[in-house]
Amino acid sequence: MIETQRTTIEVFSEKHAPVVLNYYLENREHLFPWEPIRTDRHLTLKNWTGFGKLSEQAFKMGREYRFVAFTKDKSQVIGICNFTGVVRMAFQACYLGYSVGKTFEGKGYMTEMLNACISYLFEEVGLHRIMANYMPSNKASEAVLHKLGFQREGFAKEYLNIAGNWEDHILTSKINSRLES
Repeated sequence: MIETQRTTIEVFSEKHAPVVLNYYLENREHLFPWEPIRTDRHLTLKNWTGFGKLSEQAFKMGREYRFVAFTKDKSQVIGICNFTGVVRMAFQACYLGYSVGKTFEGKGYMTEMLNACISYLFEEVGLHRIMANYMPSNKASEAVLHKLGFQREGFAKEYLNIAGNWEDHILTSKINSRLES
């Protein structure tokens, strides 16, 4: 669906369930400090197959945009990015969440992937604002969001329960400057 220099990005669907499950299994320890605690049920093919079906439906209805980035030969999942909580009307905004596999960390893949997906959300979907929040200790996320032009908007105490703890987050957003008021 979206091609970048080093990735092929597709809308997460039922057909991706086996490779996405494998991505989360392989990266379980790597992602643990940055995600909510996951039950064993979360890491099953049944769960990811159902989630893929819901993702397809949400995409068609314009409610969520969940993407999987692959290497060009589609042999490996590089990372995941989700644009959720889409609100239309006067807001035209969503939240961004993402992760990158340990093998691909620190090589610019996430910036490349997010840049392409954000362009899609702004140009094709017509959103005005994308909000992304990160824990102050997550310097890699801070750097990616800064490179992509996200601006700090605030600070939220105990914003999300991550790895079993209520964690503070820095609130950022990127505005679609191409849209007219």
